[in-house]
Amino acid sequence: MYAMAKTGTHLQHGIDVAAVIVTHNRVELLRHSLEVVASQSYPVKHIVVVDNGADPDVEKLVLEVAGDRAVYTPSRTNLGGGGGFAFGFLTALALGADAVWCADDDGRPEGPEVLKTLIDAASRHNLEEVSPVVCNADDPERLAFPLRRGLEWRRMRSELIDPANPEDDLLPGIASLFNGALISAYAMERIGVPDYRLFIRGDEVEYHRRLVRSGLPFGTCLTTAYLHPDGSDEFKPILGGRMHTQYPDNDFKRFFTYRNRGYLMSQPGMRKLLPQEYARFAWFFLVQKRDVKGFREWLRLHKLGREEKFNRP
Repeated sequence: MYAMAKTGTHLQHGIDVAAVIVTHNRVELLRHSLEVVASQSYPVKHIVVVDNGADPDVEKLVLEVAGDRAVYTPSRTNLGGGGGFAFGFLTALALGADAVWCADDDGRPEGPEVLKTLIDAASRHNLEEVSPVVCNADDPERLAFPLRRGLEWRRMRSELIDPANPEDDLLPGIASLFNGALISAYAMERIGVPDYRLFIRGDEVEYHRRLVRSGLPFGTCLTTAYLHPDGSDEFKPILGGRMHTQYPDNDFKRFFTYRNRGYLMSQPGMRKLLPQEYARFAWFFLVQKRDVKGFREWLRLHKLGREEKFNRP
């Protein structure tokens, strides 16, 4: 297993990295992700694919692309993203990996140098987790999700560069954890694995909460990217764009988003944000949308999460 690096980080050249990809009924999307992961200049030792659909076509694809590095892990129960990544992370640790590099099936690294660049950045900045910038797969100069830096929300990759420090290649304390993140086994001893109960939506934010509270150094490397379908449409600006709320495009996504946010906002490290949470969503539903019914449903789902009632619709 790992030993403490001379640089002070467990993410350095020479470590064994296991890629963990979670998939569910999206074989062709998975192919694009697998091909880029398998062709990294810094070799991935294991490619763990958690298949929430237990699809023989997925198994065939994984063996075809990953060869003897393939670790096909089918689940006859749909574990969602939270459970899928938990299963995959534990599988990677059981294989002796020093770090996991995680991905969803609908995204992919921007090229073959991404993993090497992440390890270089982690070694240079003494990080135990490092993420790439998550960019829109159709327009890589745009961010796939808006990201706040200071008091302003950024939507373009170039806006993440600090004009006062253009050579600075790190956003410390900010990370997208399931879209190309590299996480050391040392970090996972302290923060655990993702929470299966959340299923989808919010599982990444909850894991980020634990990483912040651990005190371990982490951040986003600005010189490499992970390509993902655009997700910015569900982040709705309010108050002239000074703040945002999240409004997914269907009832299923809204159920998990709002219920899981209720749980998240009741956890240590997040409770201080609860007044702002209520103010933002009250403004969005009651003032901007004039949707009293929608706000009542938001309140109901939020309450389910606070009470840790994790039943699914």
